[in-house]
Amino acid sequence: MTNLRQRMYGDMQIRNLSKTTQKRYIDRVAAFANYFRTSPENLGPEEIRLYQLYLLNEKKVSSTTLNVTVCALRFLYKITLKREWDIERIPYARREKKLPVVLSPEEVVQFFGAVESIKYRCILVTAYSAGLRISEVTRLKVRDIDSKRMAIRVDQGKGSKDRYVMLSPNLLELLREYWKAYRPSYWLFPGGLSDRPISQGTVRVVCRQAYLASGLRKRVTPHTLRHSFATHLLEAGEDLRKIQLLLGHRSVVSTARYTHVALHDIHQTKSPLDSLPGTIIKKR
Repeated sequence: MTNLRQRMYGDMQIRNLSKTTQKRYIDRVAAFANYFRTSPENLGPEEIRLYQLYLLNEKKVSSTTLNVTVCALRFLYKITLKREWDIERIPYARREKKLPVVLSPEEVVQFFGAVESIKYRCILVTAYSAGLRISEVTRLKVRDIDSKRMAIRVDQGKGSKDRYVMLSPNLLELLREYWKAYRPSYWLFPGGLSDRPISQGTVRVVCRQAYLASGLRKRVTPHTLRHSFATHLLEAGEDLRKIQLLLGHRSVVSTARYTHVALHDIHQTKSPLDSLPGTIIKKR
């Protein structure tokens, strides 16, 4: 490990960045350095600009991927290298405004029906039932399931924040069936090695296999289940602030985007087509 990489790791640890974020930042900085075949210490704003154009025009990366690179380089040059030039000279890309894919309740049932293994079904049902991120559901511990208070403790979710979410009675019944079959002791969903949680990659693969087997036209990922959880709560009339707390969003603005995909208000709005006099349907 180079001295620069070691210093950057230390700076991220001091600021309590998650291990996932640390790895992403290091990977992005390494790719930047490899592109120019020199240490980032020898590079500046003009090289960063050229690299951003390379990512956009040749690699065709999304705005989200580009912005992770920007975050990594801003951290490197502002915190670790303490460069005095204006850090704002590393601009963020404007993110595309895309609505999340949401399953209907019937599609959720159809999807879960395609998951044969009770362990994998339990993981995916937990993600939907409580609106958990994949990083949160894979790292649940047995002790996080509080059946007396009917709550699930999410330990150090995104942003290093703890929170509680509801424990569905139906999920509790499924978890008990799963526990009888697997008897997990520490991690609720252990991986190949019992002292480690199941990997996010494994859950993504299982989710994709279930999506293909289900016959659904909508693409389903673990995050699709989280989107569906939030949208279904909103359509059921739950308060936006409550949904924000359940999802662990820092700002209600992040939660508000589900108002654009919730259909209860849309269904209650009459199309002007239905108010036209007479009929536009020609009978044969």
